[in-house]
Amino acid sequence: MADLSKLMKKRLGAPPALDDTADLLKAPEVAPLAPAPPAVHRRAEDGRSARRTGRTLQFATRVSEEFDARFRKVAKRDGLLLAQLLEKALDAYESR
Repeated sequence: MADLSKLMKKRLGAPPALDDTADLLKAPEVAPLAPAPPAVHRRAEDGRSARRTGRTLQFATRVSEEFDARFRKVAKRDGLLLAQLLEKALDAYESR
């Protein structure tokens, strides 16, 4: 079996003396503050509009943030659901 004791000593160093750690159990635990994640501005859809239009099959893909912003801007400007704009884009692509 591999001897890992040398590896652990190199990474962690020597343990502190018992006298140095006596007060640690009495101290409160404080978690470090994590930076807040960047805000994503998306309007949540509840799924009822998908059922109402007969669109029940989920279609997922990964796109860039810029594409997502442009696509949503055009859909909002023209009063379309994202699925409707996607269908129109496919129709336009096939008709060339």
